[in-house]
Amino acid sequence: MAKKQFAIVGMGRFGSSVAKALTEMGYEVLAIDSSEERIQDVVGTVTHAVSADSTDEEALRALGVRNFDVVVVAIGQDIQASILTTIILKDLGVKSLIVKAQNELHGKVVSKIGADKVIYPERDMGLRLAHHLASPNILDYIELSDDYSIVEMKASEAMVGKSLKQLDIRAKYKCNVMAVKTGPEMNIAPYADDLIRRNDVLVIVGKNSDVRNLENAYSEG
Repeated sequence: MAKKQFAIVGMGRFGSSVAKALTEMGYEVLAIDSSEERIQDVVGTVTHAVSADSTDEEALRALGVRNFDVVVVAIGQDIQASILTTIILKDLGVKSLIVKAQNELHGKVVSKIGADKVIYPERDMGLRLAHHLASPNILDYIELSDDYSIVEMKASEAMVGKSLKQLDIRAKYKCNVMAVKTGPEMNIAPYADDLIRRNDVLVIVGKNSDVRNLENAYSEG
């Protein structure tokens, strides 16, 4: 089975990091940017790199972007170019179109004109940092929806030596412990009697309000 092919439009910090990561994972990646300088920065790290104006329908058609499995529009500050590029790519028949949005309004617009998925990297990074600053035990924070999130929480001193049953996180905070990381090992089906060790990391899912209550309860630990 052939591996997925990706086209990334916009070689700013976000677009170039996505393009490089996908290439390192063994996928074929086409990098597109109107700046020749930015293309030169990634030419040695992606499969193909082309300087082209993504608001030019004929240029994108000539590159065959409609044949790629996924196209990511990662254009930075130029919201107008992002919107126009999204319209053109949808008209060309791109199978799966992911668009990076600067803000909620930008996201709503590209959703209405055909983006299959909208991502907010700056907002999401801000959320992760805020949660880490508020509670240093929170190593990572991923918003699943408007209502639910997953957090990676380093075991506090108050947790060490106790079992999941004793902590009773589900009953007290309405959150579920999905997994426990111990060093490089991941226990994806922890038992109620499993003891939490120092430096363990708990992977927890729950409603945002419940997750915040859990964070606050252990932020002093």
